[in-house]
Amino acid sequence: MRNPLQTNWKRTTLKRWMGASAAILLLGATAWAQPKGPGQGMATVTVISKQADAAAPAVTENDLNLRVDGRPAHITGWRHASGPLEVVLLIDNGARTSLGQQMNDIRGFVRELPQDAAIGIAYMQNGQAQFTGPMTTNKEMALKELRLPVGTPGSSASPYFCLSDLAKHWPSREQDARREVIMITNGVDNYEPRYDPNDPYVQAAIRDSLQAGLVVNSIYWTNSGWFGHTAYAANTGQNLLIQVAQATGGKLYWQGLGNPVSFQPYFKELLKRFDEQYQLSFTAQMQERKPYVANMKLKVRTPGVKVDAPNRIWLTNAGTE
Repeated sequence: MRNPLQTNWKRTTLKRWMGASAAILLLGATAWAQPKGPGQGMATVTVISKQADAAAPAVTENDLNLRVDGRPAHITGWRHASGPLEVVLLIDNGARTSLGQQMNDIRGFVRELPQDAAIGIAYMQNGQAQFTGPMTTNKEMALKELRLPVGTPGSSASPYFCLSDLAKHWPSREQDARREVIMITNGVDNYEPRYDPNDPYVQAAIRDSLQAGLVVNSIYWTNSGWFGHTAYAANTGQNLLIQVAQATGGKLYWQGLGNPVSFQPYFKELLKRFDEQYQLSFTAQMQERKPYVANMKLKVRTPGVKVDAPNRIWLTNAGTE
């Protein structure tokens, strides 16, 4: 027969062990879920009037509501962007050579940039952003290096490899500059041609762009080769480019599944956007111990405006670069 005292002792011991284990797990989970300390971030935000061709009304800090990773964040700075503007035109070398029809629009855009704005022209080639010359405020000097793409299918490898390379090797060390990218590409990742919202190369490009402080805009243009102008490629590439634009606070310009007749309306809007940007800085509780890409949501209570703010942000430990 079983000894009832021994059985009760075993049951009591087991219950105590299970209770202690649950407490340890709960404490561990609670500690893991707790914010890891104060973090800080910066973003370029574009504020546009809902009325066409009208200037956006002024937006003040009191009009803003900011959340990072679902938690309220503290805004430490909000000012109209006044620092130097740096623009890189990043052209897919696999783009159809009919892009030549847009060269006059591209030249016109470069010449209409603010006098002190710096421009760089680079081509996507073998996973890199290959510059034709130095970034310069001399617009005519930069335009001398503008050329047609090679037009070889897949010559860029992946546009997201090239964007990551640009982010890691931005051709300027001006700390206060706004960094704007205009990609001309079909956006298809040749290493992951099917649409995958979690494409690792796209996610890496977003992370690198946020870390480098880039605002990534894109103009959809079909690539050479049979696949480059299919409806499947268009849907895949446009969806991925929208992801990058929304994450960084930029915009994708496209016209159905084909190439636009003219870039001029897009460039006109981009110039207006450059004039209506604000610099946002804030502090927020971090959910990880090391810098990481956090989710960001900015709401503006000012009537009559539309806000393009990044929905992701590079969050670093407060007090660090």
